Amino acid sequence: VTLMRSKFNLEVEGDLCDYLGINIKKREDGALEMTQPHLIKSIIEDLGLNRTGSKTKLTPAMSSRILGKDLSKPAHDERQFQYRSVIGKLNYLEKSTRPDIAYAVHQCARFSSNPRSSHTEAVKRIGRYLLATSEMGIILDPKDTSFECWVDASHAGEWDKETAPEDSSTAKSRSGYVITIGGCPIIWASKMQTEIALSSTESEYIALSQAMREVLPMMALAQEAVKMGVIEQAGQPKVHCKVFEDNSGAIEIARLPKMRPRTKHLNIKYHHFRHHFESGLLSLHYVPTDQQIADIFTKPLSEPLFVKHRKQLIGW
Repeated sequence: VTLMRSKFNLEVEGDLCDYLGINIKKREDGALEMTQPHLIKSIIEDLGLNRTGSKTKLTPAMSSRILGKDLSKPAHDERQFQYRSVIGKLNYLEKSTRPDIAYAVHQCARFSSNPRSSHTEAVKRIGRYLLATSEMGIILDPKDTSFECWVDASHAGEWDKETAPEDSSTAKSRSGYVITIGGCPIIWASKMQTEIALSSTESEYIALSQAMREVLPMMALAQEAVKMGVIEQAGQPKVHCKVFEDNSGAIEIARLPKMRPRTKHLNIKYHHFRHHFESGLLSLHYVPTDQQIADIFTKPLSEPLFVKHRKQLIGW
């Protein structure tokens, strides 16, 4: 209704129930449930897990092992399944309705050019997890809050002294973040940082900077929508973002603009967002690691912690 009263020309074609293969269901409590059962079924069939008696898993990745190049192991057998095709489907699923598999999918996608038998098993584990949760997706239950951003990083979490000489990327850290509006996740990411961080604080600060590059343009768009009357807010409209971080060093650097000898190399590239904290557009809040939702994007978690963060992230 608000959009219809704005300057835009719109056509009302009824309630949305399906879009680009995503099933959209409005629940009795007002929340929206988005699922992709057909795509999940296709992935399970590609992996040959649609047979009776196929085992299921409760997490998409082993918490005790980080994937590497594993060049000493046999190459992936394409007769089992087409590796890149399945990875493509998993990427679309993860970016649409299943952020809970983001870390596991990105881990497997890194080795698409030369997959080995260990990567075959890792992809199948994701399939076994999807087999157990094929009817699940993401639940959007809007709250009366503005933007929130949960940011985390794993400092050189994939480093392996045995493979490091042949794979320098193991020294890089991984960033993970999720951006929500009204408590609903809209953007999330699990990706390797492009340069080597020299400390856990630096890796967290780099992740913070990466997330802010997503948040700030969205906030500018929201402010413009408020001015145009597309978004109505009671009283004085205010677009604000709470940023949650579990590293006190990264919080200190973001809040206080003084120069430090060990972090002066960060000045040009990663301090671009600090004045927004000073102006009040952003506010930075410490959150304990066991309550950091973005932890699910940076490392394979044990089942209890994975389930806890999944509930916070997508509602089940």
